Amino acid sequence: QVQLVESGGGLVQAGDSLRLSCTLSGDTFWLYTMAWFRQPPGKEREFVAGIVRGGTSADYADSVKGRFTISRDNAKNTVYLQMHSLKPEDTADYFCAAHRGLNVQHSTYENDYWGQGTQVTVSS
Repeated sequence: QVQLVESGGGLVQAGDSLRLSCTLSGDTFWLYTMAWFRQPPGKEREFVAGIVRGGTSADYADSVKGRFTISRDNAKNTVYLQMHSLKPEDTADYFCAAHRGLNVQHSTYENDYWGQGTQVTVSS
């Protein structure tokens, strides 16, 4: 069965950078379109970034464009989220998601597999 395991979260200060990683096991990684979502305290889960199978196209939420970069290494079965210029409003639990369709899906319902999440806290 497919499993996603995130890592890399932590407590940082505003303006700092952080890189999250998510490794997929149990199936062929390159068959999956990958995404990152986040869930701020007391709020709903929201789309952050997604990347298609071959890594040739990515999509971002407006709130992170220009600051976050999603990438993938199909040889390592891993997707990354590089976060720069972090803000207190970026504080959330970050989740990795996957589905076998061709396009990045912004909806939680369209993503079939989820990691357990990693916490990112940005202090002001």
